[in-house]
Amino acid sequence: MDVRITPKKLAGRVTPPSSKSMTHRAILAAALSQGVSTLRNVSFSQDIRATLDCVSSLYCHWEEPEPGVLSVRGILGREWDPAGLPSFDCGESGSTLRFLIPIALALAGGGRFTGRGRLMERPQKPYFDLFDQKGIFWEQKDGVLTVARDLAPGEFPLPGNVSSQFVTGLLYALPLLDGDSRIVLTTPLESAGYVELTLEVLSAFGIQVENRGLREFLVPGGQQGQARELTMEGDWSQGAFWYAAKALGNQVEILGLREDSTQGDRVAAEHFVRLCGEGEVEIDLSGCPDLLPPLAVMAAGRKGTTRFTGAARLRLKESDRLATVHALLSALGCSAEEGPDSLIVHGGGPLSGGTVDGANDHRIVMAAAVAATACQGPVTILGAQAVEKSYPDFWQDYQALGGVVDVL
Repeated sequence: MDVRITPKKLAGRVTPPSSKSMTHRAILAAALSQGVSTLRNVSFSQDIRATLDCVSSLYCHWEEPEPGVLSVRGILGREWDPAGLPSFDCGESGSTLRFLIPIALALAGGGRFTGRGRLMERPQKPYFDLFDQKGIFWEQKDGVLTVARDLAPGEFPLPGNVSSQFVTGLLYALPLLDGDSRIVLTTPLESAGYVELTLEVLSAFGIQVENRGLREFLVPGGQQGQARELTMEGDWSQGAFWYAAKALGNQVEILGLREDSTQGDRVAAEHFVRLCGEGEVEIDLSGCPDLLPPLAVMAAGRKGTTRFTGAARLRLKESDRLATVHALLSALGCSAEEGPDSLIVHGGGPLSGGTVDGANDHRIVMAAAVAATACQGPVTILGAQAVEKSYPDFWQDYQALGGVVDVL
């Protein structure tokens, strides 16, 4: 789906969808617990449906008794007797893939993983290095990743500067084992807020982990989570786009975001304040890489130069986000310079409008839509359906705020 946006300022109240990061984690915790859990305020994006499909492959039963509510029957305490390795279609969800790999090893002795888009190209080296050390079979061939053999308790060294998702995957799998384990980070942890979110959700389901300064995690084995009722909080990653809209002069009031959230992207509010001023600003994205698209749009609208650093991981997202954000800004008439792990934005000039390739990347599409509110001419976005990955109601919310969107 391609759309054309006629520039118009937005106004009104908007509530971002529930946290995708929290919902992934809550679904997995519920699936790995005893009893029936109820999860409320669930937004059924494509990524969340990928996780639901995968827990179904582990014989976890779930249903949607009413809109926005999930009932999940946990699989612990039930006999596990699968016929061969289970298969997991992870869609385009990196969280789903990286969380499920060690869980599948712990529960089923492995699995076969597939995905779409760039998912199966995204690096899994921290797991592969571990598997080589521990004698676990892995093979990646023709878009299929196969892992096999039992996951044994012990010590698990991991780099912290690749992705916190590897830490989270092990934090879910290791409590299922019959002995105690220890995760040791060999480099400082980036995106630490998302590991803190993992620990928060696991604790809510009764799983104990001793966190030693986000550098070492002691995980007792033989734990069984207990079902519970949990309400998903609002998503700071998606809310950041509405902060970008505010920075561009739109009268938008953002509802439903917890200021004390453990979501790493809650720093969007702090960066919004910095980017509403003039002059030179530098922002290190190593702890919040997904914020580059909305922050770059804020930078385009301010007077001054903004330098984004620590962004190398963005080249391995749904698109090469350093390249596609640079292309987005250039297409709309903003001067920017792309480096190997950085982006420099020279803001303050008029945005002309133009055509933006969404690059099958939900965050590029939403950033372009918000930037359109400050453009002098129409903005055409190619592949606008990509928002379904994380924010299915984005276009409805955009139009409810007064945005003018025509489907081409």
